[in-house]
Amino acid sequence: MKVIKLISKNVFRHKLRSILTIFGIAVAVMAFGLLRTVVTAWNAGVDASSSSRLISRHAVSFIFPLPFSYRDQIQKVPGVTGVSFANWFGGKYKEDKPENFFARFAVDAETFMELYPEYLIPSDQLDRFKKEPNSCIIGKKIADQHNLKIGDIMTFTGDIYPGTWDFTIAGIYTGKDKYIDETQLFFPWSYLDERVKSIPGYGSGLVGWYIMQIDNPKSASEVSQVIDGMYLNSTAKTKTETEKAFQQSFVSLSGAILVSLQLISYVIIGIILLVLGNTMIMSARERIREYAVLKTLGFTGTTIAILIIGESLTISIAGGVLGLLLTFPLANGFGNAFPTIFPVFQVLPSTIFMMVGFSLLVGLAASIFPSWKSSRISIVEGLRQIG
Repeated sequence: MKVIKLISKNVFRHKLRSILTIFGIAVAVMAFGLLRTVVTAWNAGVDASSSSRLISRHAVSFIFPLPFSYRDQIQKVPGVTGVSFANWFGGKYKEDKPENFFARFAVDAETFMELYPEYLIPSDQLDRFKKEPNSCIIGKKIADQHNLKIGDIMTFTGDIYPGTWDFTIAGIYTGKDKYIDETQLFFPWSYLDERVKSIPGYGSGLVGWYIMQIDNPKSASEVSQVIDGMYLNSTAKTKTETEKAFQQSFVSLSGAILVSLQLISYVIIGIILLVLGNTMIMSARERIREYAVLKTLGFTGTTIAILIIGESLTISIAGGVLGLLLTFPLANGFGNAFPTIFPVFQVLPSTIFMMVGFSLLVGLAASIFPSWKSSRISIVEGLRQIG
């Protein structure tokens, strides 16, 4: 009990220094948490991928289409229980600004939502989507951001597919949990296919990629080999992989940026260590004579070390908790500011665990040298010191 009382008095002996140190640690922890959240948000699509879905795209490049005729052939492959397809549309909505960008896909209206049960939409809205050729389904975040509702018309200026495209909102989907992307637009591929027939130089009957539902995730490799083998000698060879690998291929394009962010986040931990270590060394040096007096009163070197370690841990934990509490509103504001760039921006439990863990480790590491030196100093030598 006496030791705890002494630790609390030591922490607040130099109030300004302790407060500034706690605040510095909090800012560093908050920055670490935000950078880690950016990295995990960038990989959200990979983490949310289903292990029972496969993606088949053109073997040469994602930008090359595949024939619509592949659908019925793939459906007959053993192990495949469902087939759908999608096509990247692009286009510009409103002004050409980053906040107006979101993913837009032409999909098979009859089957696409069946393969993505994590997208929740009322049955009447889905039925309307299937019946109306120029209808669309949008995510809730898109609807909230642009103040859209069912029945509204969204107008796009085509870039990949020229012309003006009007879509009537037939439904608004939500994610089954907070980790599902709600910033996408889907419209019937049949509408796109019909329109491109009248555009010179554009071929009809082409899709971007196929999505397959398989009955056993363990057979993903075998099913992929069978599908790719079917088109080995065709003009449109396929590359079939798991949905996770497919998503990872896009994330890898920004691999250097993500690695840099991760390195910076760990450098921040080093900065925390330097800040707290400097504070603890200063505090221990100022109290050498006091520690010598405590030894004359019967306190052991171990007790002296506990006082220093306890003070360091108290400051680091206080800074870590403050930084953790500040991270949530900051991350929420950051996610709201860039809803389409980071569709899923949540502070994950693993990030919280790392923030708390690093705060404890830094507190211990910063106290090692001053506690070791102070606990070993002799009474005579300590009394001679001038703090």
